[in-house]
Amino acid sequence: MKKYPKIGIRPTIDGRQGGVRESLEEKTMNLAKAVAELISNNLKNGDGSPVECVIADSTIGRVAESAACAEKFEREGVGSTITVTSCWCYGAETMDMNPHYPKAVWGFNGTERPGAVYLAAVLAGHAQKGLPAFGIYGRDVQDLDDNTIPEDVSEKILRFARAAQAVATMRGKSYLSMGSVSMGIAGSIVNPDFFQEYLGMRNESIDLTEIIRRMDEGIYDHEEYAKAMAWTEKNCKTNEGEDFKNRPEKRKNREQKDADWEFIVKMTIIMRDLMTGNPKLKEMGFKEEALGHNAIAAGFQGQRQWTDFYPNGDYPEALLNTSFDWNGIREAFVVATENDACNGVAMLFGHLLTNRAQIFSDVRTYWSPEAVKRVTGKELSGLAANGIIHLINSGATTLDGSGQSLDAAGNSVMKEPWNLTDADVENCLKATTWYPADRDYFRGGGFSSNFLSKGGMPVTMMRLNLIKGLGPVLQISEGWTVEIDPEIHQKLNMRTDPTWPTTWFVPRLCDKPAFKDVYSVMNNWGANHGAISYGHIGQDLITLASMLRIPVCMHNVEEDQMFRPAAWNAFGMDKEGSDYRACATYGPIYK
Repeated sequence: MKKYPKIGIRPTIDGRQGGVRESLEEKTMNLAKAVAELISNNLKNGDGSPVECVIADSTIGRVAESAACAEKFEREGVGSTITVTSCWCYGAETMDMNPHYPKAVWGFNGTERPGAVYLAAVLAGHAQKGLPAFGIYGRDVQDLDDNTIPEDVSEKILRFARAAQAVATMRGKSYLSMGSVSMGIAGSIVNPDFFQEYLGMRNESIDLTEIIRRMDEGIYDHEEYAKAMAWTEKNCKTNEGEDFKNRPEKRKNREQKDADWEFIVKMTIIMRDLMTGNPKLKEMGFKEEALGHNAIAAGFQGQRQWTDFYPNGDYPEALLNTSFDWNGIREAFVVATENDACNGVAMLFGHLLTNRAQIFSDVRTYWSPEAVKRVTGKELSGLAANGIIHLINSGATTLDGSGQSLDAAGNSVMKEPWNLTDADVENCLKATTWYPADRDYFRGGGFSSNFLSKGGMPVTMMRLNLIKGLGPVLQISEGWTVEIDPEIHQKLNMRTDPTWPTTWFVPRLCDKPAFKDVYSVMNNWGANHGAISYGHIGQDLITLASMLRIPVCMHNVEEDQMFRPAAWNAFGMDKEGSDYRACATYGPIYK
């Protein structure tokens, strides 16, 4: 089991001994226990283990107890804190002062003791000291002996905890660049200052020749390779598609295709080992290689220096980004195509918030209803009636994105790995065709996955962009995958690359300028790629971005659903403007 950060629960209390404090001890500690139970029962880490909480050894009434709590949290590996109280406390003495911990404070809404007064006072202290904290205050008054957590409070606690755990999980990890800049894509010009200052991550880099060195010198688990090849023969080669895209003179023969399959399976194993290490390599005498790069996310350059000569990275990227492989069901990796680190970060955000695999796509084409009618003679209908966005990539997309996993009601979903079934895995594999790579694009060959995502899935498309003079910004678009008339799909798909996987996407429209119609979403998107996560997670992304001091420049989340630190209210009444001003004032959390 991996080691994950924990969430620290801080029960604060009125420090007056001789009657006041004593009357509150049990109540305050019960609130802390209730919060810890809520989080551990509802939130999981990437490996399926419950998010752990650590409660201070005693209630915190004076600064010495604050210090003792801080020492315990450091020992226990805490990465964020939630302070709870039902009463007045001494704000500056009892507040969490760690500048790197995301923090929240729940002030119990009861009339017998002024928990709300402490909440307001300590949030003012946090704002004054430049340590932003999230304020949680229930809408309805509770009785003092009521230790239940109201639904509105519960929602905010869990939203904070999800985002805070993501922040803490990233801290100290690496982004691994395999190769460098692909085809001049700005997102693959990796900015180490951004990773260090905003995410608390380091940047690692290897030349792509390292993959060839390990392949040539046999620096991989040969037993696993045999197992992987057998699995690939059974589940992927049997679904190898006809080479209809390449001209006859560019088609590879059977022997060459078989060699490509062996090559890309080895690539997959080696790329994973580069990210996370492999103790088996130490047994083989390769101590350095066994260590890996402590990478929580990675990117593979591929084009063009690699793909002009070697089989492409579509199979390794697709399999690594998927929640299963020859070793069974597991947590998906985060691997960005073309080493687009900015999109890799967006994928990482989505993955850490949901524990699900992430789709990496080109935001390729907006199809208006009029253009579809002109090209196909048919009309879009249902959710697609106002136009669609074609999300498509070169076959490096997670197989989970096929939408072949089903929930209890038979709906298409993308599941957390611990909810995946063998039937789900089988369905995803059966729905995926592996076409020989288009050798006009990929001269070295290889295989690209092809599937059509099932419609009806709620998804969120997101993208991180770096702006000179401003820094990072985040774009968010909640919407749905849609199914369109098969004849329409066939004609539209044939106008692009039909050997690649397709997801038809429709954003949720609203009165915001960037979301007035589907065209505006496409027209306002800030880069060529997008990361797509299952579920409508815009609220969680906004909360996460505020913790990292990354302003959100585009979203279709309702204002009353946004949850940011209380200090953001001091920067003006327009929500987006205040977000920008607060992020600029506080600056990156690790600077």
